[in-house]
Amino acid sequence: MRNVAVVGFAQRQMAEFDGSPTCVELLVPVFRECYEQTGFSRRDIGFWCSGSSDYLAGRSFSFVSAVDAIGALPPVNESHVEMDAAWALYEAWVKIQTGEVDTALVYGFGKSSAGILRRTLALQLDPYTLTPLWPDTVSIAGLQARLGIERGHWDETAMAEVVARSLTDAEDNEHAIRKGGSSVEDLLARPVYADPLRKHDCAPVTDGASAIVLAADDRAREACERPAWITGLAHSVDGLHLGTRDLTRSESAQRSGAAAGTDGVEVAELHAPFSHQEILLRRELALGDDVRVNPSGGALAANPMFTSGLNRIGEAARRVWDGSADRVLGHATSGPALQQNLVCTMGASQ
Repeated sequence: MRNVAVVGFAQRQMAEFDGSPTCVELLVPVFRECYEQTGFSRRDIGFWCSGSSDYLAGRSFSFVSAVDAIGALPPVNESHVEMDAAWALYEAWVKIQTGEVDTALVYGFGKSSAGILRRTLALQLDPYTLTPLWPDTVSIAGLQARLGIERGHWDETAMAEVVARSLTDAEDNEHAIRKGGSSVEDLLARPVYADPLRKHDCAPVTDGASAIVLAADDRAREACERPAWITGLAHSVDGLHLGTRDLTRSESAQRSGAAAGTDGVEVAELHAPFSHQEILLRRELALGDDVRVNPSGGALAANPMFTSGLNRIGEAARRVWDGSADRVLGHATSGPALQQNLVCTMGASQ
């Protein structure tokens, strides 16, 4: 296996929708920032891989127009996944492992404001038995949260504690669009939005784009003083039908964590779009109380579709770069109620 590291990361998250840039306008400065961080130019990137969704954009092959942000010449080696760009990172990592390339730039983008997000995401459900009912993502998450409460896995106070900590930590994140902690009591006093969820329990609708640069061996050392070496990378999926799995569990997260290896993790960035899901993921990934979770604020502070999972990996890598942690974990999820999960562990040493 080749040694591959995260050596660059840039993101943009839009707090306002009016005049929100196109995907190309979002991506150009993100790519430029990655070039500046690594010292690479466009010609140094051996492989490009993106993550997005035509359903979200509302037009066919929307990812093709995003390629304009790369540039027309010379031609590039490019691929795409129709999901969070964290899975594009997995494809790029595999591409580097083949030995065909030494570097890759992974990027994702999504404009959630183009439609009604919670309704649009019903299109990812089973088209015969679920989509015709149009159960939205918040309602499905509410069902999951209620099941967890009834079974004693968490309660509304524990959920509010997650929110209070996340939004307090987000005050130090310049990219967060929701920040500013409140007391648990104040949070619990707010009205219920989708029982038992309150609005602060749900990730905000966010437009955005982000990119990560991967490099192998000596190319990684050239690009970064303290590379975040990928020590484990795995993803798994649970059944699509909500009635065929225990929604208070996430076996795919547990399998991915076991395959990637979570022992010794100091910081974990978990892609939990709803407050109770952080509690669930922490249990499934066997993260102890000494592990700092979502110091960036996580998805509750900003959740750009198809980049939020990639952001968790990038934010975790930052902790290795700045020396605040030696072993970190980035997690991404996709699908209803934590159906699909990817875990990437990184460290200061190979």
